[in-house]
Amino acid sequence: MAFNKLMVMLPLMFAARKLDGEDPQIIFLLRCAYFTVQFFIVLTVMYVFLVCQKLSKSKFKDTMIYVAPPPQPLADPNAKVQYKQTTFGEHVFSTARSLLVSTVFGVFVTSGLHFYKGMIVGLAMQSVMGPLNLFENKLAKAILLGGSFKEGDSPKTRKLFGEKYIEELTKDDDVVDAEGNAIVINKKVAAAAAKKKDGKRTFEEILLDTWDAGEKADVMPLMNALNKSNANFKTSESGWTPLMIMSALGAPKSEAVIKKLKELNANASIVDGEGWNALHWSAFHGSASGAKFLLEVYGTKAGLQDTKDKEGKTALEHAKHEKNNDVVKVIEEMIGGSEDGEGLADKDGLRKRK
Repeated sequence: MAFNKLMVMLPLMFAARKLDGEDPQIIFLLRCAYFTVQFFIVLTVMYVFLVCQKLSKSKFKDTMIYVAPPPQPLADPNAKVQYKQTTFGEHVFSTARSLLVSTVFGVFVTSGLHFYKGMIVGLAMQSVMGPLNLFENKLAKAILLGGSFKEGDSPKTRKLFGEKYIEELTKDDDVVDAEGNAIVINKKVAAAAAKKKDGKRTFEEILLDTWDAGEKADVMPLMNALNKSNANFKTSESGWTPLMIMSALGAPKSEAVIKKLKELNANASIVDGEGWNALHWSAFHGSASGAKFLLEVYGTKAGLQDTKDKEGKTALEHAKHEKNNDVVKVIEEMIGGSEDGEGLADKDGLRKRK
């Protein structure tokens, strides 16, 4: 059974109205309680905002999502839901910004009413309702309980807003854009549903499903689907390649897939929409094993460690920024051990794993 805030708010409101607004001791205690609670709430919301700001610039920023409107107290429970089409990056940033602005604005309004009008009911109410309201926020709750995205996480696995993805939409779902204009996507939905019904997936679906599964992924379907024609395949939305995903995944047998990709002449120098190559991927997502095996197989002569993305950052710089120290150590050791420009794979052939 869902928690109903009215069960707390109404008794609290009646109790707050019984407080003596002329008693200096009561006023002092209410002020201490309110400002202490709000101080921690503002700090918490700022943390959520900073995490979301980082997510809004991540590799998932252009992922298309379909978000239902927030529930309204008096809304018809049987009413048809309209999903708004937006991108993950845009929605996560705007939602976090709205949360921060509304929180700070609420503190100023409640404080102003108290100091200029002598109202104490707001102090008492928000001392209790503030934390409840924060925890009721889907985004804040997801970030506070789950933290930022870890290795193997994606918008689809975390679902910060309870959103849907195109393959999850049904023919009965209405979709609108930011201005409220209807969007017709029935053909896409029907195609996705047909593929799932037949048990067939496109190579892109296999690739993205592998990534979504994270470090627990079964890489064999992808490995079996690889051939020379798709070894350098790029996803339609962000330009991800199989080598990029396998270098960052950290799942069992990932190295075998990387080795097969090399045999199929997969190009490790290909970059995605952000200018990231496969080494950037392993560095950002903290896959030390992926970075090591990638440099062993392709060698430092390929120049993966020197490539800069659209922000002017190398893979090593990303690893340092994300505090992925194990990846930093791997890249520095591999570069340091090959000052003549030849990687380990170039000198001795592929190093055997122990």
